Amino acid sequence: MSASLATLIFALGIAGLFWLEHARKSRTSPALWLAVAWLAIGASRSVSEWLGASTAMQSPDQYLEGSLLDALTFAGLEVAALRVLATRRARTRALLRENGPLLLFFAFCLISVMWSDYPFVAFKRWTKATGNLIMVLLVLTDPEPRAAVERLLARVGFVLVPVSVLFIKYYPELGRGFDAWSGEAINTGVTTNKNSLGVVCLLFGLAAVWRCISALNQQKLARGLKPLIAHGATLAMVLWLFSMANSATSLGCFLAGTALILLTCSRAIALQGWPVHVLAAGIVSASVFGTLVNTGVGLVQAMGRNETLTTRTDLWTELFQVPVNPLLGTGFESFWLGERAKALWETYWWHPNQAHNGYLEMYLNLGWLGVGLLAHLIWWGYRNIARALRSDPEMTGLRLAFLITALLYNLTEAAFKVVHPVWVVFLLAVASLPPLVAAAVRPEDPARPRPSNSAEATTHHALRNRVSLPNPARPANAAHSTHMIRRTR
Repeated sequence: MSASLATLIFALGIAGLFWLEHARKSRTSPALWLAVAWLAIGASRSVSEWLGASTAMQSPDQYLEGSLLDALTFAGLEVAALRVLATRRARTRALLRENGPLLLFFAFCLISVMWSDYPFVAFKRWTKATGNLIMVLLVLTDPEPRAAVERLLARVGFVLVPVSVLFIKYYPELGRGFDAWSGEAINTGVTTNKNSLGVVCLLFGLAAVWRCISALNQQKLARGLKPLIAHGATLAMVLWLFSMANSATSLGCFLAGTALILLTCSRAIALQGWPVHVLAAGIVSASVFGTLVNTGVGLVQAMGRNETLTTRTDLWTELFQVPVNPLLGTGFESFWLGERAKALWETYWWHPNQAHNGYLEMYLNLGWLGVGLLAHLIWWGYRNIARALRSDPEMTGLRLAFLITALLYNLTEAAFKVVHPVWVVFLLAVASLPPLVAAAVRPEDPARPRPSNSAEATTHHALRNRVSLPNPARPANAAHSTHMIRRTR
C-alpha cells in the first residue's frame, strides 16, 4: 500500500472515530478545543518541531533562548482560555476556592523564580506551566465537565494514536529513528523518542480502557455500541504501539492503571472502598521497593531493564553530589541550566536534561519545601478521589488510575514539569470539584425520571441556584414558599 493511500484510509478512519464518539448528545463548549490543542502539543511535538523549525540541541545554553514560535503558540492558547474563564466567573471562582493546595503549589513555584540564576527563563517556564492549570480549569468549568473530560481524552487520542501508527508504518522519516549510542532502530510515532510514545500509549490507552468498560456497562447495548467500537479500535492500536515503543515504564504503569479501573468498575467493591485502597497502596509500595530500594528483586529485570535502570541510578548518585540549597532548590525549572548542565553533559554522552525521577527533579528545583508541597498535593488529591469513590466510582476509577500511574511514572522519569502530559492528567485527577460541578460530573441514572413539579423539583432548583431549602420540620405557608421561589428566580 502506498503512503498516500494509507494516509487517506487513516484520515477516513480518524473521521469515523470522531463520528462514533460524537453520535451521542452533548453540550460541551467549543472552547474545549483549546485544551485539546494544548494536550496534543504537549503529548507529541512542539509546533516548531512539527514545522521543522527546531534545531538539535548542541549546548545547554540553547535552553536559555527557547523558541519564539512555541512561546507565542502556548501564550495564545493561554490567553484564549483565560478569556473563556472570564465568562465563567462564578464557576471559576468556586473551583479556585476548592483547590487551595493547587494554588499554593503554583504560588511557591512563582516565588522560587526570585532565587533562580536565570529568573527570566524561570518565569517564562512558570507561565507555560501555569497553562496546565488554566486548561484544567477550562475543562472542569465546562457546562458538562464529565463529557468534557471524556472528549478531551478521546479527541487527542483519536488523532495521536492512529497517526503514530501511520508514521511508523508508512512515514519512517517521521515515525522512526535510531538510538544515538547503539544505533538500534527505535519507533517514535508522533513524538520525538520512544519514552514519549510510551506516554501517549499509557494515557490514551487508559482512557480507551475506561470508555470501553463504561460502554459495556450501559443498560442498553445500542447506546454504548458506537463508543465501544471507537475506543476498542483505539485500544487495539495502543497495544500494537506498546509492542513497538519498548517503553517499560509506560507499559508497567498502563497495567497498574488498568487493574485499578477494572477493580473500581465493580460498584460493590467501590462502595466498600478498602479493596481499592489496598490495591493502590500495594502497587505503589511494590514499585517503590523494586525500583528504588532494591533493584535486584526482579521487578526491573521482568520489565527488561538492568539493575542500574539504564544508567539512571548512576545519574541519581551524581545529582545528589551537586550542591543545591536543600530547602529551596535552584529555582523553578532552573537546575538544568548554565554550568551545572554543561558539567553533566560532559559526563554523560546522552546529555541529560532531566533527573529521570520526578521527586528528585522536584528537590533539585524547589528543594525539600517543594517536595513537601508536592507530597501534600498528592495526599490531598488522593483524599478527594477517595471521597468521590462512593458517589461516582466510574469517573473516580479513571482519576485514581491517572494519579497512581503519575506517581509510578515519576519513579524513573521526571514528569512533574512544564507541559508534560502526565503532569496535566495528574492535575486533572487531583482537582477538587465544588458541589454544583461535582453533581454535574456524576452521570444521571437513565431509569430515573427527571424531577417533576414537586418537592424533588424544588430541591433540584435550589441546588442549581445555591438556595437554602426550608426545614421540612417547619412547613412554610404557600405564600411564603411562592415568595421564596420568586426571589431565587
